Amino acid sequence: MPKSKRAKVVSLTKVAKKTREQKNALLQEVQENADKWQYCWLFEVGNMRNAHLKTVRRLWKDTARIFFGRGAVMAKALGMTPEEEHRPGMHKLAKQIKGQVGLFFTDSPPSEVEEWFDDFHPPDFARAGNRASRTVVLPAGPVMQQHSTPPEPFPHNEDPQLRKLGLRTRMERGVPTLDVPHTVCEQGKVLSPEQAQLLKLIGIKMVAFRVGLRAHWDAATSEVVQIEGQAVEVDEAANGDEHEANEAEMSE
Repeated sequence: MPKSKRAKVVSLTKVAKKTREQKNALLQEVQENADKWQYCWLFEVGNMRNAHLKTVRRLWKDTARIFFGRGAVMAKALGMTPEEEHRPGMHKLAKQIKGQVGLFFTDSPPSEVEEWFDDFHPPDFARAGNRASRTVVLPAGPVMQQHSTPPEPFPHNEDPQLRKLGLRTRMERGVPTLDVPHTVCEQGKVLSPEQAQLLKLIGIKMVAFRVGLRAHWDAATSEVVQIEGQAVEVDEAANGDEHEANEAEMSE
């Protein structure tokens, strides 16, 4: 009788070895880029979205290298002490690697980098745990989608989902309709999963993806310069973005 594939034994030692190899490869890659570029920036992300981080990678593809996530490995690559640092002064940057942060290697002057990231803040849909940036009230009448211009009414097959998310609709000529206004959310209050999903269905974006620059290391001076006024706001949904941050590619 042939052996069942379900009974296949997987060696945990092999899995651990592969993880070590990946970490060592990442450590080496970070150090190679530390040798290549003049500046090494430490950045954090507000309202993490993998798609927007990929956009940053694409737009800087030929003039920078980005690493994001696995802070412990990045810190070890730079060196946490003067004795361990990969290049002079890098331990001052490595000590600041905590939470959802990344490294941005480039030869572009600091003023150019700061200006670019200050202007890059694409809007996105809020998630459960974010705070509503404004009050949203749906008026009585057809429930409208705001993804298009001008807005269009929801199709009849979306009515069950709208009801599931708390709208008391009725069908009028095949269109989900409200008899009275419905308050979706109130400014400053934490969004529930249902509210966040409803806002997404309607097409209302309430957050912005932002990259906050914390500090940069300069190969010419071996000094680390702290950046003021670039910190991103940490919201209640930050823990919900942890999985997406871990799923994001470390480098490209």
